[in-house]
Amino acid sequence: MSIEAVETVTLFRPVGQAEPDLIRESGWRAFPPRLEGQPIFYPVVQQYYAEDIAREWNTKDPRSGFVGYVTRFEAGAEFPRRYPVQTLYGWYQEYWIPAEELGEFNENIVGTIQVVAEFRPDGDPAEAC
Repeated sequence: MSIEAVETVTLFRPVGQAEPDLIRESGWRAFPPRLEGQPIFYPVVQQYYAEDIAREWNTKDPRSGFVGYVTRFEAGAEFPRRYPVQTLYGWYQEYWIPAEELGEFNENIVGTIQVVAEFRPDGDPAEAC
């Protein structure tokens, strides 16, 4: 029996304090459902963009627990291709996945989600969890 290789794309996602616990509960295989008022799930293309969000937004946001994490994961390339890449400020790139399609997106994650950076309000990045 042969195993067919799946083309993947590396994506990143900035998250706050509560999300890594929910991701861990999934076996590091899925992102939690979006909250009310969050109509899109936005995985980003560049790690530095995810780091900017985690450092500049999450560490200042009480809903994020004043902590920002950057996750990295592989996704089957076909699923994100359904959506045009959104470019912000001329260079930041992300996909806008409708919240109701997050379950299907999670099914297309290949391997596990990894935490690759952590940011605290003091401005010093911590090592990944």
